[in-house]
Amino acid sequence: MTKKRKHMPKFKNEDAERAFWANHDSTEYVDWSAAARVKFPNLKPSLISISIRLPESLLNDLKILANKKDVPYQSLMKLYLSEKVQAEHTRQ
Repeated sequence: MTKKRKHMPKFKNEDAERAFWANHDSTEYVDWSAAARVKFPNLKPSLISISIRLPESLLNDLKILANKKDVPYQSLMKLYLSEKVQAEHTRQ
């Protein structure tokens, strides 16, 4: 027995749509059991700039390692941070 879904409204803009979904349950409009997983391989993650204070010696060591690996030192830092965070998640 399939549940009758409500008609999906048309929205003037993203703000109107955002306001609508903040107050409505999507299961009344969408049959999520029929949804398929999709991948967007070309999407780049949003990046946020931060400031971080590091000991000068640590920064110099990172730059030396990055130079040896022929990668920018900030990319190497992101890789190291990502690996450590992932290891912590798996450990828990």
